[in-house]
Amino acid sequence: MAKQNNIIAPSILSADFANLGKEVENVLEAGAEWIHFDVMDNHFVPNLTIGPMVCKSLRDYGIENHLDVHLMVEPVDDLIKMFADAGASSITFHPEASKDPEKSLSLISDLGCKPGLVVNPDISLDVLNPYIEDLYMVLLMSVFPGFGGQAFIPEVLDKISELRKTIDDLNKKIRLEIDGGVKVDNISKISESGADTFVAGSAIFNEENYKDTITKFKSLID
Repeated sequence: MAKQNNIIAPSILSADFANLGKEVENVLEAGAEWIHFDVMDNHFVPNLTIGPMVCKSLRDYGIENHLDVHLMVEPVDDLIKMFADAGASSITFHPEASKDPEKSLSLISDLGCKPGLVVNPDISLDVLNPYIEDLYMVLLMSVFPGFGGQAFIPEVLDKISELRKTIDDLNKKIRLEIDGGVKVDNISKISESGADTFVAGSAIFNEENYKDTITKFKSLID
């Protein structure tokens, strides 16, 4: 199966939170398809970020696009419920953070969201084997989660290629998302390795002109 259409998913971790609704509107108008949420609990990872209220507030503001929620939390099931209620479109979590990943994946689906798993740079792709047939998406981390603005770990490119082959061999529509240090100077390599969904935070929100940056991203991956 050919790679799916490319999606740019700006991470609001790097946005101006005093003007979040407008910021999200601006990146979507600039050509982004999804909005990505980095949810950290200061327990599973060393930082504390945003909760379901932020998700709900963007829905209430009128944002209708896909809201892509990455849970870096432990335990996961309560927050799955809260984010689903708040309007999340897809929810990914780290299998090691759930007592029963299969149950957590079913919960996401039962609540009307699209389920996915996250693999950290030091975790083998084997962790996906029991679940991969049921996934909408796999998120490969190209930094160690906890903080925005980190540099891309180049060794992850081999992992992207390996996962791309697995997905293609299964002949399934499973999105391959990459998050961490995605920038203008590496996005084409990431795309060539097999990713189709690209999370970028500071590389977009720290630029003056979102449209120029997103257009540049798209020209490098199409």
